[in-house]
Amino acid sequence: MSKLVKNMLIDDLKHRLRDVNELVVVSLGKLDAQKTTTLRQTLRKKRIHLQLVKNSLARRATSGTVLAPAFEKTEGMLAIAWGGEDVVDLAKELDRVSGVADYQGFELRGGALDGARLGAADIKTVAKWPSRAEQLSILSGQISSLGGLLAGQVVSAGGLLAGQIKSRMEDLEKAPAGGE
Repeated sequence: MSKLVKNMLIDDLKHRLRDVNELVVVSLGKLDAQKTTTLRQTLRKKRIHLQLVKNSLARRATSGTVLAPAFEKTEGMLAIAWGGEDVVDLAKELDRVSGVADYQGFELRGGALDGARLGAADIKTVAKWPSRAEQLSILSGQISSLGGLLAGQVVSAGGLLAGQIKSRMEDLEKAPAGGE
C-alpha cells in the first residue's frame, strides 16, 4: 500500500473518530462476509459503528488522543466499534453479540474509556453497569422518594399543629366569657 493511500486512510479514520471518547476493539475471527454484513446491520440498528482497521494505521490515527491506549497491545487485523447511547450500551451490545452462536469467532479484545486502556474483562465489567437511562431512572426515584418523605413530614407536622390549634380554640369557646 502506498504512503499516499495510507495517509488517506489515516485521515479518514481520524475524521470518523473525531468526537469519539470511547471505543471497543474486537476481532471478527473467521466471520465470512455475509455474517459480517449481518453483524454490521444488527449493530447499526443500535447506532453502533463497526469498522475493520489495520492495526498500525489505527495506532497512527489515534496517536495523541484518548483512544490511543486501545491499541497498545493489539496485533493483526482488528475491528473497532463505537457509538450507541453511551459506553455501557456499546459494551452491553458487543458482549451480547460475542455470546451469539451465529457470530462464533467474534471476540472482545479491549478498548479505551476516558484515556484509559480496557482489557476484554473490563469490557464485560462495563457491560454490567447500569446504562445512562437506568441511572437517570434510579436518580429520579431517589429524588422523588426524598421529596415524598419531606412532604409527608411537613403535612404530618402541619396536621398535628392544626389539630392542636383546633383543640385550643374549642377549649376557648367552651370557657366562660368572663375569664379563663
